[in-house]
Parts: sequence; C-alpha cells; structure tokens
Amino acid sequence: MKIDVLTLFPEMFAGVLGHSILKRAEDTRAVTYNIVNFRDFADNKHQTVDDYPYGGGAGMVLKPQPIFDAVNHLTQNSTSKPKVILLCPQGKRYDQKKAEELANSEHLIFVCGHYEGYDERIREQLVTEEISIGDFVLTGGELGAMVMIDSVVRLLPGVLGNEQSHIKDSFSTGLLEHPHYTRPADFRGMKVPDVLISGNHRLIEEWRAKESLRRTYLRRPDLLEDYTLNERQIKWLEELKKE
Repeated sequence: MKIDVLTLFPEMFAGVLGHSILKRAEDTRAVTYNIVNFRDFADNKHQTVDDYPYGGGAGMVLKPQPIFDAVNHLTQNSTSKPKVILLCPQGKRYDQKKAEELANSEHLIFVCGHYEGYDERIREQLVTEEISIGDFVLTGGELGAMVMIDSVVRLLPGVLGNEQSHIKDSFSTGLLEHPHYTRPADFRGMKVPDVLISGNHRLIEEWRAKESLRRTYLRRPDLLEDYTLNERQIKWLEELKKE
C-alpha cells in the first residue's frame, strides 16, 4: 500500500510512523509513507495556502489551488485510482468496518486541514470521501490521519506477527472483545477464571463468546441493534438481562 499525507506540519508524523508496528510495516515493504507539505505547491512567492472567506466570517479558509496541485502531482503516474480522504468533522464517522475497507486499497491520500475549513471546491471536485474520527473538533486533521493510518496498516497482510490477531478485535466481529488474562494465575488474590486454565478448548471458546456478548451488552448495547444474534446468543442475552 502507498500512503500519501498532505499536511502543513509534516514533522508531526515522524514519531508515529517511525516506531512500533507502523515502522515495521514500512521496513517489510507492506506500506510506503510519503508526507508532503502542500505549502510547497502554493503558486505565490509567500507560499500562502489560506485566505479570508468570501462573505466574511471568522477564521481563514484553505485555498483550493495548493491542494489540487499537490494531489495532481501525487496521482499523475499512479497505476490505480487512489482514494483521497479529507479529514473533517463534517465527514462520516470512522469505524472498524471502514478501516477494513480501506485496508484493501492500493493507494490512500489523506488531506489534513487547518484553520477554519476548506474551500468547498476541494470537497466537491477532489476528494473521494470525508471522514471524521469522532464528534469533536481538533486543531487540524493530522491526529485524525494518524489514527486512521494506524488502524488501516495493522490490517495489512504480514504486518501483525499473528495473522489471526485482528480477526477477533473489538468491532471486527461486531461485538466487543472478551477479557484477557495472563500469568500468574493468582495475582494478589485475584484469580484467573478456572475455565481458562482447564485445557478444555470448547469450554474456553464458549466462555469467550459469552463474555464478549456480556461486555458488549454492558458497555456498548448500541452495537447489538445492528447485530444478528444466533439462538445460543439470544439465550445468553436473556440470562444476562436477569443477572
């Protein structure tokens, strides 16, 4: 996968992309990162990328020219049509399903805004989609882009040490993930559930499935609204409601 990021603050990405799984993904050539300062594409001697909004109002608006020219530069020799993603609080809320969808892409371009907003022609004519990481406002799109890159790159083949690691992640199955335990089995009187050290894999899987449902019901019941329960899960849920 190729990932381009258009930003006015490229130095912000060095720490995030240069460590841990994201760095390993680049080292193994599962992904290449290209951080571009779109100020370099400004067509004026002062490299101005923003201006006052027509009609008045507070704040400055990003001009279309630098971003259009930057994207055109990045795509002129592209063998596949990239997805151009605008980080914006007005965009569709990001979730695991979208991360899995984007992980199948060959080329992603993230546009990180600043100031009051974008010239509307950027939204209408240039980007593939607008995405928000939540119902809050950040000072810029950089942190949102980092979050999305992390969630997408970890899904690429060979990036995680265990290919099964992400399959049962929270939200990947539609439910929250079950609790985890490790050694020691008894830590200061707090014991690991007996079933997990029983060696009975059928009972362990059943416990994990039930605890996944329990955690979802208690913490994120909204997820169950769009989740199709099987007969066993319906029975468990009825039991949970009576507890």
